[in-house]
Amino acid sequence: MTTLIIIDQPPYGNWAGREGLDMAFSLAAFDQPVALLFTGAGVNWLRQGQQAELIAQKNVDRNLSAATVFGVDQLLADSTSLTRFGLAPVDLLAGVETVRFEPALLSSYSHVVCP
Repeated sequence: MTTLIIIDQPPYGNWAGREGLDMAFSLAAFDQPVALLFTGAGVNWLRQGQQAELIAQKNVDRNLSAATVFGVDQLLADSTSLTRFGLAPVDLLAGVETVRFEPALLSSYSHVVCP
């Protein structure tokens, strides 16, 4: 019974994505299987070399790099969104799997949450 949490908001500017990440870490802390899917502007969470300090923010790459250590099973990126934002798999953090965001993907999870 794996939960899929969808993050479709950019990493900076609002709290919706961070709330999704917190939810994933909370589930993983209680040994609940969880995966994260980044789609839309959310794929920018996965971009390597972010310089968030230029906008007085903390980089999100540390949190995401530690996700698998804390028990998050998968980091997934929607291929269509990657193309839309000019990103290739080589531009992403290590360990990210590229997928197509479609009904078949969603049906493989017991719970789907989009905070």
